[in-house]
Amino acid sequence: MSEVRDHGGDPWPIRPFRNRVAGPGPGSAARKRAVAQLAAGTPALPVLIVSVIVLIDVMCGVGTIWLPLLAAGPALAATTGGPRGVLCVGLLAAVLGATLGTRDGVPGHELTAVLSALAAVTLASGLASALRGRRERVLAAVRSVAEAAQHALLKPVPATVGPFQVAVRYSAAAAEARIGGDLYALVPTPYGVRLIVGDVRGKGLPAVGTAALVVGVFREAAYDEPDLLAVVGRIERSLARNLGADDFVTAVVAGYPQAGHLEVVNCGHAPPLLVRESGTVVAVEPAHPAPPLGLRALTDETPSLQVLAFADGDQLLLYTDGVTEARNHSREFYPLAEGLARHVSDEPACTLTALHDELLTHVGGRLHDDAALLLLRIPAASASEAALPEAVSDAGRGSGSRSSQAAERTEATGGAGIPVVAHANGPGQGVRARTERLPEERNPWSTS
Repeated sequence: MSEVRDHGGDPWPIRPFRNRVAGPGPGSAARKRAVAQLAAGTPALPVLIVSVIVLIDVMCGVGTIWLPLLAAGPALAATTGGPRGVLCVGLLAAVLGATLGTRDGVPGHELTAVLSALAAVTLASGLASALRGRRERVLAAVRSVAEAAQHALLKPVPATVGPFQVAVRYSAAAAEARIGGDLYALVPTPYGVRLIVGDVRGKGLPAVGTAALVVGVFREAAYDEPDLLAVVGRIERSLARNLGADDFVTAVVAGYPQAGHLEVVNCGHAPPLLVRESGTVVAVEPAHPAPPLGLRALTDETPSLQVLAFADGDQLLLYTDGVTEARNHSREFYPLAEGLARHVSDEPACTLTALHDELLTHVGGRLHDDAALLLLRIPAASASEAALPEAVSDAGRGSGSRSSQAAERTEATGGAGIPVVAHANGPGQGVRARTERLPEERNPWSTS
C-alpha cells in the first residue's frame, strides 16, 4: 500500500484502515457520550457502598448474608442523586448480586427473593428521588419569589445617597425565606435625605405585610411632609387603622434637612449609635421616650424631635434588636457599641461586613432573629463643602443663628447628654480605651 500511495495510485484501499486507526465512528461516539452522562448522574458514595459490600462477600464467601445489604446503594442514591442515578446504582447492585449469588451457589428461590427486594427498593428510591427533585424546584421558585418580594419591600440602597455614604446588612432569621419583619428605607426628598429603620412585632407573613405597610407609608410621607414629626404621624395613623390590638412597630425615623443637622425621632426602638470623627461612640438615647408606632392611643406620650450635630466625618448606625439581643453559648448579649468602636472605618461597607461577621461568630453561625444594620457617613470633603456656605452666612449675621448655637450645645453634651460608651484612636485605628459597656437590658418594646 505504500507503493500505491507513493506513486499516486488510487488511495481507496487505505481509507478503511486509516479510519479504523484514526478513531471510532459516529455511533461509537454517541455511545461514549451516553455512558459519560450516566456516569455523571451516578452518585459516587452509593457506588462505593455497593463495592464495599461486594468486596466483603467475595472475601467471606458466605452466600446470602451480605447480598440484601446491596439495597443500601439505591436507597442512599435517592438522597443525593436523581432518578437516573438511582436506577444506575440499582442496576449495578442487581447485576453484582446475581453474579455473586450464582458464584456462591445460592438457591434460586433465595436469590430471586433478594433480587426482587432490590428491584422494589430501587423503584421506590427512584420515585422518592423524583419527588425530592420536584420539591427542590418548587422551593427554588418560592425562594426566587421571596427574593423578588424582598427587593420590592427593601429596595437595594446605593453606596451614595445625597451627601451620605451608605451601607446596609440584612439577615432574616428564616434564611430560606430571605425576608422577615425588620424594615429599612432611605430616600432623598425635597426636605433632605430621610430614613427609617424598624422592627415589626412577630414573625412570618403577618410581620412582612406590616413591614410593607410601614415602608410604603414612609416613602410617600417623606416626600409630602416638610416636618419629620408629621411623617411619623402619618405612619401612626395608618397603623392604627390596619394593625391588631396587640401589634406594633418600633422604629427610628431620621432626617438630614440641612448640613450639620440631623433630626431623629425614636418610637420605642433601640437607640442609634453616633460615631464622631474622633472615633468616639455614643448612644443617642431619646430625651423623651415615646411608645412604638401603633400604640399611641394607649398612652399620652407623643414622639419628640431630637436635633443632633452631624458634622464632617461623623457616622450614624441604626439597627434592630436582632443585633443587640443576639446571645452566645454563655447567654451573653453581643456588645454592639464595643464592636463598632473596634471596626469603625472610613468605608461603611467594610465596617458593617466586619460587624456582621463578628456577630455571626458571637452566636455560633446563625441568628435566631431578624437583624438589620444601616450605617451612614458623611465624607469629610462633602461635609466641608456643604457646610461652607452656611458658615459664611452665620459669620455675616454676627453672633450666629439659633440653630447653630443649638448644634454647638448638642455637640458639647455629646448629643443631648448622651453617655460615651466606647473610644477609639480614630476611624479604622482600633480601640484605645473603653469606659463602659451598654447596659445589657432588654428593650421594653422588644418585638422578639
